[in-house]
Formats: sequence, structure tokens, C-alpha cells
Amino acid sequence: MLKYLIICPLVFLAGFIDAIAGGGGLISLPAYSLAGLPLHAAVATNKMSSTMGTSIATAKYAKSGFIPWKLAPFGAGFAYLGSVLGANLALRTGDKAFKIILLCVLPVTAFYVLKKKHFDENKEELPFKKACLIASGIAFAVGIYDGFYGPGTGTFLILLLTGLGHMELKNANGLTKVINLTSNIAALTVYLINGQVLLLLGITAGLFNIAGNYLGARCFEKNSAGFAKPVTLVVLVIFWCKLIYETLF
Repeated sequence: MLKYLIICPLVFLAGFIDAIAGGGGLISLPAYSLAGLPLHAAVATNKMSSTMGTSIATAKYAKSGFIPWKLAPFGAGFAYLGSVLGANLALRTGDKAFKIILLCVLPVTAFYVLKKKHFDENKEELPFKKACLIASGIAFAVGIYDGFYGPGTGTFLILLLTGLGHMELKNANGLTKVINLTSNIAALTVYLINGQVLLLLGITAGLFNIAGNYLGARCFEKNSAGFAKPVTLVVLVIFWCKLIYETLF
């Protein structure tokens, strides 16, 4: 019961912050670890709740006509392959080594996600074949990261698709949702097969994540995200200190 009392409010908060400012994954994953779950189980169970939240967001983007369907199958296919590879790499990494890797990856991820985002979309549109090749490469590379760890995936995808892929922000957002959902499903499948997911906890947290996303979207105002970065940083610092303590002791 204590796990639920720690995880569900933080995952709800992650969904709320994700809806108004992005970077919710930087709160949701630490929530599982702070509740005492082993790191591999924390990553795996976070995939369950993340998949539920991303499914709702992807459906909304599809309904709004923001998904570039010609590119989507290529992005999804390569994201699936990359995420399966990343999830298997995570499972084959020892717990202590995994923590050391996260101690290095976490600050870099936090920096890119929490800094002011600049999406370079003022570029000439690429020919379809070149755009497809670049989108597929981005999906595969980020898919590996998402399967292995995950937080910040959406931000990285939008930055790369607008910067390298010359995509309009609307289409980049739509393709990002397809890639992210596919990579989440792929990693979740690997973790389920290997018995790492706490199903009841993941589904319950997923419902809280959906509720947080919904409320965040409803309550969004121009400057309403001002508190998001401080809250996220507090959770990250606690999580990072916990990783340092567990690695050293």
C-alpha cells in the first residue's frame, strides 16, 4: 500500500506537468525507485503507465490529423527494433552497472529536457525518401534509448525531427507520438516476457497518469508551467542522491 501512496500521486503529478510543460517522465520513473522498487522493475513498470498515457495522447493527435501517415510506418518499425534492443540491453546490465550508467545519463537528460526548448522548424522540407531515411534513423536511435531508460524521449524526438528532419512542429509532434507509443509497447513487451512488470501497480499508476494529463491539459494557461521545473528538479535531486547512496553502499 505504501508503494501506491508514493507512486500514484507522483505519477499523477508527472502527467500534469507533462501536459503543461513536458518532462513528466523525469518524475514518473524516479517515483517507482523512490518507492523501493528494484531499478529494472521500476523502469519496466514505468513503461506500463507510460504506454497508457501515450496511447491517449497518440489517439488525440490522430483524431486532430497531426500524424504524417506516410512516414509513420517507417518510424514505428525502426522504433520497435531499437526499443527491443534497448530493453534487452537494460535487462542484461547488472543492477550496479545500471545505476552507474543512470548517474551519468540522468543529468544530461535533465539538462536537455528542462532547458528552454528550441524547435528549429524554419527549414525547407526534405524530399520524401531523404525524410524517411532520417526519420527512420532517429526512431531507431531514440528507440534504443527509450527501451533502455526512457525519460525525455518525446523532447529528443521533436528536437531531432524538426532539426535534422526539417519537419513542421505539428507533424513532428504527431510522428513523435507514434514513435514513442511504439517504442513503449516494444519495451513493455520485453519486460513483460521477462517478468519485470508489476501489472496492478503499473495499471493503477497509468490511470493516475492519464488523469494528470487530462487535468493538466484542462488547466493549461500561458504561464502555468512556472512551478514545473522546480518540482521536477527536487524529485530528480532526491532520485540522484538515492542512486549515489545505493551505488556507494
